[in-house]
Amino acid sequence: MTGALYWNGSQPPRADAAGVREALACLDQARYLVRLPGSDAVGVAGGGSLGRDSGYELLAVSGPLPPTRIGAAAFRDAHSVRYAYQAGAMANGIASEDMVIALARAGLLGTFGAAGLLPERIEKAIDRFETEIPGLPYAANLIHNPMEQALEQATVEVYLRRGVRCVEASAYLDLTPHVVRYRLSGLRRDRTGRVTAGNRVIAKVSRAEVAEQFMRPAPEQLVSELRAAGLVTEEQAEAARWVPMADDVTVEADSAGHTDRRPLTVSLPSLLRQRGAAMASFGYRDPIRVGAAGGIGTPEAVAAAFAAGADYVVTGSVNQSCREAGTSAAVKAMLAGAGVADCAMAPAADMFEIGAELQVLRRGTMFAMRAAKLRELYRAYDGLDDLPAAERAQLESQILRRPVSQVWDECVAYFSSRDPQQVTRAQDDPKRRMALVFRWYLGSSSHWANAGDPDRTLDYQIWCGPAMGAFNDWVRGSHLAAPENRGAVEVAEQLLAGGAFHLRLAQLRAAGAEFAHPVADYRPAPPKPQANPTSQEETCQSQQPLRMSQ
Repeated sequence: MTGALYWNGSQPPRADAAGVREALACLDQARYLVRLPGSDAVGVAGGGSLGRDSGYELLAVSGPLPPTRIGAAAFRDAHSVRYAYQAGAMANGIASEDMVIALARAGLLGTFGAAGLLPERIEKAIDRFETEIPGLPYAANLIHNPMEQALEQATVEVYLRRGVRCVEASAYLDLTPHVVRYRLSGLRRDRTGRVTAGNRVIAKVSRAEVAEQFMRPAPEQLVSELRAAGLVTEEQAEAARWVPMADDVTVEADSAGHTDRRPLTVSLPSLLRQRGAAMASFGYRDPIRVGAAGGIGTPEAVAAAFAAGADYVVTGSVNQSCREAGTSAAVKAMLAGAGVADCAMAPAADMFEIGAELQVLRRGTMFAMRAAKLRELYRAYDGLDDLPAAERAQLESQILRRPVSQVWDECVAYFSSRDPQQVTRAQDDPKRRMALVFRWYLGSSSHWANAGDPDRTLDYQIWCGPAMGAFNDWVRGSHLAAPENRGAVEVAEQLLAGGAFHLRLAQLRAAGAEFAHPVADYRPAPPKPQANPTSQEETCQSQQPLRMSQ
């Protein structure tokens, strides 16, 4: 054929299903899709060279595609990690110190779940990070809660005092002085006069209007107020004009916890165009990176996110079922049994009054139904004293399982150390007092789950998105089906290796190749034992942590 290229090699191409699987799974080497002589059948070859007419017409080439190469190199470089991957924050320390430390040691970015924790508890986590992973990358969560702004401020002060250099800012509806102060406090000019950001911000958003705020420079009014209060320097205030509020903006699709349940295939392209507009408008020297979160629970989802233009991917639900997660064995077992449809929306404790919701596990717990009942009561009545006798009896016996007066005493004790203004504002406001009592249940349900309280199993609040069910489907029949075998590092590496594999398949499919299900179904398998390979091909295969199903 005129103009055709041909592949030449010492070993013939593999055309059988098992051989094609093995060849394509060798991700650190190039692979060649060729037409077999005298037929329309195709095979996959490795090594060799291109040149004379050998009978093996070259149809397509897939270059080396190890997991360390997929995604944006700028993300890996900025965060000093090996992979374009982040394990997102899970509140109340579910994204635990153990998880962050394990991920950091493996070259992965983990985010400590600081949301909901008091400053003293956060400092204890930072103590461990400084001792056990000095100099290694990690992030810490900074959550916005309009009902507890004092806690957000205190958290920022801890991060600034202890030199935490990367935060994941989540649940923001508008920028606050506290997140702006964190960002500006790290701004400096280098020897060339270029503005550098010592404090990195990864903003997790689900709405375009919130993304826009993080893609713009800090608002001038907030900058001026911080400068007048002496919280940032004149140099930092001036430098704020030249950098966006966030280095990375993660679009959060249908995820666990706070979510708008928007499809990633809709939200990600929109955010990418928004990023392009911001770059053109403000002329930033360094590009804003855009990540994908929500629904990332399988290799196919990882590949799809990167193929759609994501610079990095973020996982959440799947990490909560891992050994290192700061929750109970009972919760991990429940998550490991979840299906794709076993989720429901329920009122959120932190923003209950404004109607915010979060996504939770439905299977095995009645939390979502009981929390919805609290929302109905809150909307229908002006205070606890207005509840009909039957409603109050049901509230105390089935949901709170104690008298309302006792719950209120616990609320007073809780907020006295956390945010005393909450109690002060509720003293003469029956509606707010009702909200705090209901928030007691919503907040306690998460703690009961984390502690594995056997007496409150039906009240467990377990944040969970459809990605958990998809992950369980993928690992069914493998060692990762059991939660005690799930490590956050292995889960990340398996997902990324599988994602790279599916990106390779996509490259070859674009050239017209067709792969049957046994070839394209990439399944997890235990790491292979150490071997003494006798060839380059064997070396590649022995290093692969995954295989495809038979």
